[in-house]
Amino acid sequence: MVSTLKPKDTCEGEKMAAEDRDLIEILEEHNPVDMAKYINYVSAPQAGAIATFSGTTRDTFEGKTVLELQYEAYVPMAVRCIKSACQSARSSWNLMSIAVAHCLGPVPVGETSVFIAVSSVHRDDALDACKFLIDEIKASVPIWKKEVYTNGEVWKENKEFLERKSELEKGARDENRCCRKRLESKTNGHGCCGAKVKIDDGGCNGESTEAE
Repeated sequence: MVSTLKPKDTCEGEKMAAEDRDLIEILEEHNPVDMAKYINYVSAPQAGAIATFSGTTRDTFEGKTVLELQYEAYVPMAVRCIKSACQSARSSWNLMSIAVAHCLGPVPVGETSVFIAVSSVHRDDALDACKFLIDEIKASVPIWKKEVYTNGEVWKENKEFLERKSELEKGARDENRCCRKRLESKTNGHGCCGAKVKIDDGGCNGESTEAE
C-alpha cells in the first residue's frame, strides 16, 4: 500500500500549480524505494539541476551493530507535514518538481528509508532545498524510528527533532517571561479603586500606556 499525494488530472495540461508538482509517498512495509521513479518524476527539459538525498541504514551506531531500522508513522499527518515542508521550500527557492518517499516497516542495513529528489533551473536552488527538506522531515514529520541491534533495540528521536523541541521550549519560556513583564499593577494611593494597570503594547521593550 502506498499513501501518496501527486498531480491532479487537468484539461489544460500546460500549467500545474506548484503544489501539484509534488509527489509525496509513504511506502508501506515491503515496498522498497524506486529511486529511478522519483528522479524521472522531477526530470524536465528545463531542469538544469536535480538534487537527491538517499537516507540509508548504516551498520553501526555508537559501537553497536545495527541489524535494521523500523519505522512507524501517522500517515495522514505525515503526508500533510511533508506537503507543508514542500510549500515552505518553494517559498524560499525557485523549484520545479519535488518527490519525497519514506518507507515504513523494517529497513535492513544498506537499504533506503527516505529519498528526496528536487529539480530546478539552477543547482543552488535544488541543493539548498533538498537539504532543507530532509532536515524539516526529521524535525517535524510524525515518523518514528526504532534501531534494532544484535543485543537489543531502542526507539530513537532524531537530533533535528530534539533541536526543534528545544527551540520551541526556549521560545515558550521567553514568551512567558515577556508576558509577565508586560503586566504590572501599582497603587496610586487612593485604595483599591485607584489601582492602575500598566499595559505594554509594544512588546518587551515597547512603550507603555496606563489605564485606571
